[in-house]
Amino acid sequence: MNHIFEFFFGQYDGYAATDIVLEIIAVIFGFLSVWFSKQNKIWVFPTGMISTAIFVYLLVKWELLGDMMINAYYFIMSVYGWYIWTRKVDDSHLTPISRMTLKEKKISLFIFIATLFFVYLVYQTFDKWTGWVAYIDTITTAIFFVGMWLMARKKLENWIFWIIGDVISVPLYFYKGFTFTSFQYLGFTFIAIFGYLAWKKNLNKAQTLTQTV
Repeated sequence: MNHIFEFFFGQYDGYAATDIVLEIIAVIFGFLSVWFSKQNKIWVFPTGMISTAIFVYLLVKWELLGDMMINAYYFIMSVYGWYIWTRKVDDSHLTPISRMTLKEKKISLFIFIATLFFVYLVYQTFDKWTGWVAYIDTITTAIFFVGMWLMARKKLENWIFWIIGDVISVPLYFYKGFTFTSFQYLGFTFIAIFGYLAWKKNLNKAQTLTQTV
């Protein structure tokens, strides 16, 4: 049993107790945010902002620039998403779940490519391009940037990007030494799968009602 515990949590030996507690709190609020997103509830944004704010602090302290940029971007996009989700498209309806348009697909591709170049330049500037982890970080950052933008715009396809990014992040964060965060992304993967199914059901139901009116 001790060997198992050491395997999963031994990397926390040199960490301050405060940082460990903050990581756990950030993980809890991260779970709440993804769960509220699955439920199509506006609470996805305030809970997500708490989680990302804590992670930005921790990741700056741990000198993980790519991960810090992801969470800082999440915080900014949460403000944007909060506005979009609460904006009325007419007198009685808020922004609905929808699929990506051709224009949004092009913008998503631009965001992905631009993020790759941006993260690469940041890693080069701070001399952090030191191994294969930097390559994976760059790709996951680009994936999550697109996913967050699409979620803010209430696009069904956002869940596909989250699922791909989450699957990659589970072993990546464990390798980096953040077991709790690795577990968080494992949970995110399952929630994202159910989130996609729930949003798709919601979208199909809305389209059926529109066709019958």
